[in-house]
Amino acid sequence: MSVTDWFSLNKNIEGVLLDISGVLYNSDASGGKAIAGSVEAVKRLKASHLKVRFCTNESQHIRSHLVQRLQGLGFDVEAHEVFSPAPAACQLVKDRGLVPHLLVDDKILPEFDAFKDDEGKTPNCVVIGDAVERFTYQTLNDAFRVLIASEEPLLITLGIGKYYRESGELMMDVGPFTKALEYAADCKAEIVGKPSPSFFQAALKDMGVDSSKAIMIGDDIVNDVGGAQKCGMRGIQVRTGKFRPSDENHPEVKPDCYVDDLSDAVNRLLSCSSS
Repeated sequence: MSVTDWFSLNKNIEGVLLDISGVLYNSDASGGKAIAGSVEAVKRLKASHLKVRFCTNESQHIRSHLVQRLQGLGFDVEAHEVFSPAPAACQLVKDRGLVPHLLVDDKILPEFDAFKDDEGKTPNCVVIGDAVERFTYQTLNDAFRVLIASEEPLLITLGIGKYYRESGELMMDVGPFTKALEYAADCKAEIVGKPSPSFFQAALKDMGVDSSKAIMIGDDIVNDVGGAQKCGMRGIQVRTGKFRPSDENHPEVKPDCYVDDLSDAVNRLLSCSSS
């Protein structure tokens, strides 16, 4: 089925979920650069009848800083529209009355300020995110020791991505480090973020849109597209960000369609909706 045919058969779409990095902008050390046409594409989406939310596995920046970065690039984005894993993980840990051992980037530690009073207490779970330079043998071993000391080790991961693109280069994401701890501690991580169904469902609930009437647009074929499809949404993959030509032959995930970029997707979607 062609892209045009696919969109023409899906005029009942009411909500759109957008990934951020690799779809809206490409990140780099200077703060990133908007992908051509993406600022206008978001503006057009938000001016339409469609509801829009932003779902990201970003775990190197707190949500407010991420929103400031996007607004600085020209995007019409508000904090309440952005769903990121750190606040969700914090709420999960609080709800369960846990004491976390944090293996995350220093820049998102403010998201976990609620646990400052727990300093000195014995941790009973590990929260792992994309810790970048904090990933060392020592920090991973410290996390392993927390897990192995428990009869039922609990590992909470802010996503499970394999890699992402930054400054034009592919970088290892939190997934490989999570898998190492899973293997060493003989446990299964609880994912907060994409592709967790609960993460997508929180955004859908916030929009008041059923999964059958929603689309996820992302550059990650497994976590964005595959995760959305498992929740009953359509999944569209852009050929920007971490996309690689080999994605089009993925053995398990088959996107509902591919588009060149977000602008291409929005052009087709709005054209279909208004026809």
